[in-house]
Order: sequence, then structure tokens, then C-alpha cells
Amino acid sequence: MKTTTHWMSSLWSKPAHVDGWLLALVGMLLAIGMMVIASSSIEFSSRMYGNPMAVLIRHVVYLSFGLVAALVVSRLPINLWHDFDRLFLLVGTVALIAVLIPGIGSQINGSWRWFRFGPIGVQPSEIMKWFMILFVAGYLARQRGAVKSFWGLMKPVVIMVFVLFLLLLEPDFGAAVVLTAVVMGMMFLGGANFIQFLGLAILGVMLIGVLAYSATYRVARLMAFLDPWSSENVYGSGYQLTQALIAMGRGEWFGVGIGNSMLKLFYLPEAHTDFVFAILGEEYGLVGVLTVLGLFAALISRVFYIGMQAERRQLLFSAFVCYGTAIQLSVQTIINMGVNVGLLPTKGLTLPLLSYGGSSLVVTLCTLGLVFAINNQVQSTPIPTGTDKAGADS
Repeated sequence: MKTTTHWMSSLWSKPAHVDGWLLALVGMLLAIGMMVIASSSIEFSSRMYGNPMAVLIRHVVYLSFGLVAALVVSRLPINLWHDFDRLFLLVGTVALIAVLIPGIGSQINGSWRWFRFGPIGVQPSEIMKWFMILFVAGYLARQRGAVKSFWGLMKPVVIMVFVLFLLLLEPDFGAAVVLTAVVMGMMFLGGANFIQFLGLAILGVMLIGVLAYSATYRVARLMAFLDPWSSENVYGSGYQLTQALIAMGRGEWFGVGIGNSMLKLFYLPEAHTDFVFAILGEEYGLVGVLTVLGLFAALISRVFYIGMQAERRQLLFSAFVCYGTAIQLSVQTIINMGVNVGLLPTKGLTLPLLSYGGSSLVVTLCTLGLVFAINNQVQSTPIPTGTDKAGADS
């Protein structure tokens, strides 16, 4: 096994095979995100900070840091992530426990989700999504045959349940749903027995239903989702949803124009974070919405494609990292867009690469940086011939 010193010394020595399609898709989504955030946050920034560009400036700072971090991640050897995947899981778990401790974690809007470092807030749940992908990918690469048995399937599921318990203590129901979908999706692609997997999936859906009804505010959100225009919901639990639907309706085919949103004028809460997609629909119309949908579909398909190429080369850890990343992007995008158009109950989930949110943006860029590193590994590894033996990352 290579030493850490050798890994660090070779950080910039190897040639990089950059995936042009992936780079272009990420760049376009980031550019659209900057334009929508600049527009949707201008009034909020003026009132909260006395500077109409304050939120955009903070977003650019987070974006710059995320791009640098992604560049570093893209240049690190894959074995670094594979060899220490269990350590990353441990660090993420400790962070989820620490954020629940008063004096260490910070409570905002009734939730213990953040570490505060001056003006900077860090959400360990966002980091944990990435670390869980690394751990499950490592487990599937090491225990490819074991996952076909019930106990082999249950080992990562038990760990996942403990992590979900910590997330629900914050509470962060949205992150718990995304994490569950990612782990279960990876296990299915890893060759889990279909009947056993189906049983766990049904049990998971039932558990999510019980949890959804276990908290008063979740029940209120569900009732508002079912009938947002009722007199008791339209200015209560259904207010965000109704305003998002009004924004979408105002956009029609081509939108009201860049910067001309009315709903961002404090009608729609969280206009530059959870509901940035509604502002995009209002200003860019159906054409803009379909364009963004197409970009996300292409991005997710490209990540899946790189994972398939890695699996063809028997780079199992790399393949499952790509699959997990693609599933996470898919689930979080579907949930956020579904909430914005009224297809799903309201959840506190950002739209990857488009919404304002430092932790989410930086971690998403790091996960994609690892996909770039995997593409580099794939381009440097020939497809093995004459053997069916599954190998590990070299």
C-alpha cells in the first residue's frame, strides 16, 4: 500500500484526464445558480445586511472554496478514500453526535444542525452524506459476495439506522430520507438479493411514514401539502408551497425576465435557498425549468456512465462511489424540485449546485471532484480481458 507521504508528493505529478462533458455541465449549473441567487437574494441582502450583494458575495466565497477543495480532491489518489472510508464514517458519526451537544452545536429555528465558526456555519449532515457513500462503496468493494446474503446486507443497514437516528435527533428529516435512498440504492446496485432488498425497502417506507406522523410539524406540512389552498393552510403551513406555486405560474413559457421576480420580495420565504427553483421558474419560465432539468439529467447520466466504465475495469470502489453520488444528486434534485412544484411535502433540502448554502455547495463540489478523479483513473486503466475475476482499485 502506498504511504501517505507518497500520495501527497504525487498530488500534482500525474497527468489529468478531464471529462469535458462533466466539467461543462457542472459549470453551466453553477453559472445558472449564481444568476438566480443574485436575483432572488437582493432584497433579502439589503434588509438583513444593508448590502444588496451580500448573499451573492458569500456564495462566491463558498463557491471559490468549494472549487479549490474539489480540485484538491480530484488530484488525490482513489486509494486514499478507499483505505480510510471507515475512518471517514467514524469522523462523520462523531460530528453528528457533537452537533447535538449544547455549546458545541448551534440551534437555529429549533434544529441542532450547525457548527458555528464566526460567520461560517457547517452542517455535519451534508458531510455525512458523502462519507456514507465512501463507506458503503468500500464495503461493497470488499464484501461483494457477502451483500447477497441477509447478514451481509444488514451490516451496512444497521450502521445506516444508527446514523438516521442521529439525524432525526437534530432533527433533519430531509437528510435522513436522502441518506436512506442512497444507501439502499447502492446496496441494490451492489447485488443485494431482490426479495431481501424489497422487504427492507417496504420496511423503510413504513418507518418513514411512522416518523412523518410522529412530529406535529411534519403532520402539519403533510396536511398543507394535501390541501395548501385551504383557509387554515394558505397563510400557515401551506404558505411556502402556495407562494412557490404562484411563482411558477407567473413564469408561464418564458418567464417574467431576469431580476423581475415579485415573489422574492419577501412573499416566498427561503427564496435563495430551498425555493430557488421556484424563482428560476418565475423569471425564466417553463423553458428555463426544462433547461435546468435537462442539465441535471445529463449530469447524473454522466456520473452513472463514469461509474459503469469503472465497473467494466473492475474498479469496484470507484464504480460504487459514482453510483452513490449519482443517486444522491438524483434524489435531492427530485425532492427539491418536487417540493417547489407541489408534488412533495415541504422539506429543508437545497437544490444541488443552484441553491445558496455553504456546506451543501462545498460538499457537492467535493463529491464531483472525486468523480473527476475516478474518470482520471478510468482513462488510465485498460479494460481487463480474459478474466471474470472482480478486482479492487489499484
